[in-house]
Amino acid sequence: MATREQRIHRLIEKSAADRRTGEVLWRVVTPDGALDVAHGDLDRPFFVASVSKLFTVVCLAQLRDEGTLDWDAPIASYLTDLDLSDLAVDSGRDVSAEITVREVMGHTAGLADYFEGKRPDGPTTLERAMQSDFGWGEAEVIEWTRAMAPARRGRGLYSDTGFQLLDGVVERLDGRTFADSVRARITAPLGLDHTYVFTTDTLDRFDEMAVIRHSDRELRLPLLLASCGGQGAVVSTLRDGVAFVQAFFDGRLFDAALLDEMLTDWHRIFSPLEYGTGVMRFRLPAVLTGFRSFEFQGHSGASGVVFYRDARSGVIVVGTVNQLAQRQLPYQLMIRTAAVAAS
Repeated sequence: MATREQRIHRLIEKSAADRRTGEVLWRVVTPDGALDVAHGDLDRPFFVASVSKLFTVVCLAQLRDEGTLDWDAPIASYLTDLDLSDLAVDSGRDVSAEITVREVMGHTAGLADYFEGKRPDGPTTLERAMQSDFGWGEAEVIEWTRAMAPARRGRGLYSDTGFQLLDGVVERLDGRTFADSVRARITAPLGLDHTYVFTTDTLDRFDEMAVIRHSDRELRLPLLLASCGGQGAVVSTLRDGVAFVQAFFDGRLFDAALLDEMLTDWHRIFSPLEYGTGVMRFRLPAVLTGFRSFEFQGHSGASGVVFYRDARSGVIVVGTVNQLAQRQLPYQLMIRTAAVAAS
């Protein structure tokens, strides 16, 4: 009879052989460490896409611990040098000066999504960059978002614009770049030697990364990725990724009481993903998961990345299938490998 390790390896290898996936890097770890199965080089760097948002959240949590940031204060009060007018409109009234840091963290501020949201002047920002790679900054994000139809405040709408603004809060309160804040607050203390924020200063390292694909096309988007910051520009590895997820949920990066706040007030953003305060939750009905109930908490990334811990079994799954066009594939593999690990 096959062992759990063998069964997990077979599942990953089957996914890696699937023509729909890119380079598959995957790791599954039980809370006691007795089972630790990896596929691929533990130190192979890959872009973690929107999992980067967890790094922003850690910085925001530490700033709150330090007493310099109030999550319930208007985000505009920390971005006084920016004109945020008309970014958030509620019932015809401009509420951009009222939306709070907490609302932005939870994607309920009513901000449009400048990155994958519909733009009045044609293709989305992501689609444009896929046609011809280009970069942008804070001013462009605000300009593009202002031209888009705002969402309804209080309702969940995933917004990369919001996390661009949150990175701005971190930079202004810390007095340094977001990349430097991540280094000082997260990667250096945890010894994550292969994790960093990709920027225009590290463009020469782009070819070190596992290649992201869109269907059969290999994507080369260094300028796009260097523009994304905590929205989606963090580079990590399987080794560092598991260490980060463990530290995040073990309360070693910020006051553990804040984690309880993050893991409440869940609201749907797109089925079956929900959002708390800066943290994603992935759940499916038990009938769809072999009658085993999972509650994965952490974050996903659009290029096929998962950084999750199952709240019930404690199993951690970190990995990527490096495929932008098949967004269901990493969740299928996560459920299957976690189910075996928890058995």
